[in-house]
Amino acid sequence: MKRRFGLLLLISCLSLTACQDTKQASVPATAQKLQIVTTLFPLYDFARSIGGDKVEVTLLLPPGVEAHAFEPRPEDAMKTTKAGLFIYTNKYMEPWAEKFVSGLGASGLTVVDASKGVALQPAAAHKHHDKAHQHGHNHAEQGKKNHHHDHGHAVDPHIWLDLDNARIMVDTIVQAMTTKDPANAAAYTANAVALKQKLTQLDADYRNGLASCTTRTLLHGGHYAFGYLARRYKLEYESAISVNADAEPTPARMIALIKQVKKSGVQYVFSEEMVSPRLTEAIAREAGVKVLSLHNLHNISKDDLQAGIDYLTLMRRNLEQLKTGLGCRQAALTH
Repeated sequence: MKRRFGLLLLISCLSLTACQDTKQASVPATAQKLQIVTTLFPLYDFARSIGGDKVEVTLLLPPGVEAHAFEPRPEDAMKTTKAGLFIYTNKYMEPWAEKFVSGLGASGLTVVDASKGVALQPAAAHKHHDKAHQHGHNHAEQGKKNHHHDHGHAVDPHIWLDLDNARIMVDTIVQAMTTKDPANAAAYTANAVALKQKLTQLDADYRNGLASCTTRTLLHGGHYAFGYLARRYKLEYESAISVNADAEPTPARMIALIKQVKKSGVQYVFSEEMVSPRLTEAIAREAGVKVLSLHNLHNISKDDLQAGIDYLTLMRRNLEQLKTGLGCRQAALTH
């Protein structure tokens, strides 16, 4: 994916002459709110949950935009130069982030890699490469810079779908916030503790809800987004496309997945929210099964953003969809 850094950085540098007030964002005064810029929705939601009314959090990714296709815009540079914190997921999810921030020259900006302390996992290799991978052979130099063309050796960047990783991300974010704004450290810490307790309860609900299922095979007609979730709850996961959301599966890959659906005996295949369900619907028609949707949480719709939908709500929706799709029975509660 080409990044228009030349134009962006030129505009950013020019804009800095009118943005010399970044010092106020570096160490906020008591009466000021800490300005935070985040790339993806989970980071945005964690930051606003921890910060409460002490912070102003901006989500760079416009509502409804697929995260893998996002390119920073000149107005994003303007927002970021005025912030105290810039939080991104990891260099595999946002390969543009480090270069983008370094080009701003904002001395008062602290950059936070939210994957710090997380054990990154490889994306599963497909026996039948998708078309984007085949096309990548003609773009070897670009492939060195873009994790999407690693041919089975790609790192899975979707770390937030593992609830243990989510807790680690919360720790990383709150540490950055308390360091940047020590006057409000107690409030940030208390909010982070409360959020982690909710994440721990949700993790327990996932374990309980997925403990007894007719099948543990999660078949997905989209890109490889749910690997971390599947590993945590010991599900067998197959996707139609590799980690590259822009790819198209080969006919061989489609045939292989349809055969797997039929062989496994599953009654549902899963599509992704905010990604076209076309491939999933085609697989379902051929295999004679139904379609359910999972949310990858990269981003949310404009309506959901305005309604204040949060990470916990979307993950609970995913749990209910998984329980239906995998034929899970509620585990008996102990008294």
